[in-house]
Amino acid sequence: MNRRLIFTLVMTIVVTLSMFVANQASGNRPALGLDLQGGASVTLTPVGDFTDAALTVAVDIIRQRVDSIGVSEPEIIRQGNTVVVNLPGVKDQQRALELVGRTGSVELRPVINVAQNPESTSATPGVGGSTTTVAGSPTSVASSSTLASPTGGIGSTRRAAADTSTSVPSPSTVDPTTELAPGQTVLPGRKDGLIYLLGPVEATGEVFNSDSSAQIDAGNWVVVANLKKGAEGEAQWNALATKCFNGGAECPSKAIAIVLDDEVISAPTVQTPTFDNGSVQISGSFTKSEAEDLARVLQFGAVPVKFDAPTVQTVSASLGKDSLRAAFISGGIGVLLVLLFLLLYYRLLALVVVAGLGLSGLLMWSIISWLSKTNGLALTISGAAGIIVSIGVTVDSYVVFFEKLKDDVQAGRTLRNSAARGFENAWKTILVANTVSLIGAVILWWLTVGAVRGFAFFLGLSTIIDIVISYLFTRPAVLLLARTRLFNRGRVLGVARKTTQEVAA
Repeated sequence: MNRRLIFTLVMTIVVTLSMFVANQASGNRPALGLDLQGGASVTLTPVGDFTDAALTVAVDIIRQRVDSIGVSEPEIIRQGNTVVVNLPGVKDQQRALELVGRTGSVELRPVINVAQNPESTSATPGVGGSTTTVAGSPTSVASSSTLASPTGGIGSTRRAAADTSTSVPSPSTVDPTTELAPGQTVLPGRKDGLIYLLGPVEATGEVFNSDSSAQIDAGNWVVVANLKKGAEGEAQWNALATKCFNGGAECPSKAIAIVLDDEVISAPTVQTPTFDNGSVQISGSFTKSEAEDLARVLQFGAVPVKFDAPTVQTVSASLGKDSLRAAFISGGIGVLLVLLFLLLYYRLLALVVVAGLGLSGLLMWSIISWLSKTNGLALTISGAAGIIVSIGVTVDSYVVFFEKLKDDVQAGRTLRNSAARGFENAWKTILVANTVSLIGAVILWWLTVGAVRGFAFFLGLSTIIDIVISYLFTRPAVLLLARTRLFNRGRVLGVARKTTQEVAA
């Protein structure tokens, strides 16, 4: 019996400490939310006609975009018809805001002409810029004369852009205001310092499936996108690709512009007339982040609601740090007062409470750190409140057990004889009380959003940890201590054991 109890106790301590050390060695730390570490809050207001269902879909797409850039515990909240996106602690804030703000539909247009943008001082290609090519298969190599090599076309289009005349051909029928043919438009590149004369919209981002990805091919970053089957996918794309591959008057540059929010994100040159295998590979002078950004545009670009220019508010972390410091101070004072009370009331047995709270804290720190690393969990002020509240839940478990032991001691039993039976009786109460707390946390998590949801999560997590520690640490620790001489003499629980005569009386 003793061996089993010692094994359970030692393994609980070893596993908890091992998890803590492993997270420390890996550099894992609990990520902090917007209210604690600062960040940005973006407000999106829809414009034009839209339906409630369309706005719901738009919010889901924005949530996927934000999740894809790895922001810890972002909040995407719909307040009426306004969408608020909170981005805590983003490393590249401008990049994240650009991704959130890209709410228009992806358009695919033939490129008629390219020139240096006189209003731009940028000379660095952006997300693919105009230095990209389009190949028909992500697994194709240079051996096929109709497909681009992994590095084929890099820089060629940019040199062509420099040699292209900035004059715009005058079609026979033009709009007197813009001097462009019907359907044509002039748009800037997002970051490449170029300006594009584009033909009418031939297709949208709906031709692609939602599985576009950035990959490495022959040592270079490429974007691989799969086409949808049928008339709304392969047929539309192949019609545009064939037109641009032939290089006629409607697409003399042989390039297709990928347009989002009235900016050219990328303009790859077509290297094959048809894409019968249903897969498109875009290659060029991509960095990893540029390839990932373009893949996300193709994956999540088609939003059914048009939003006005986003309103951005930068949130300072100073107030959050002050709040977190206040929470730690108040929580620490509360824990010390609770431990002092337990020490005075339960005497030496209160040492078990100290050790149990320490293990619970280490276990919670390890789980939060791991979830922050793997799932983007972040600790917010409301989460800190949930942890502080959970201390009371944990202490309740000790009080229920210790009070049962205290009643047995006052009834004349020894601590050695009553410990096992006392825990069996107390365990039912502990389990029921924790189950009620867990049900409340689950309901709050299910029905709420934002700060309340964070509170519910941390309350539920601490409740589960309390159940584990109560059974695997508190139980064997008390049972082993109850068999020692020190804990079977004197007023170990703050009360004296009654004699046999006193019990009989």
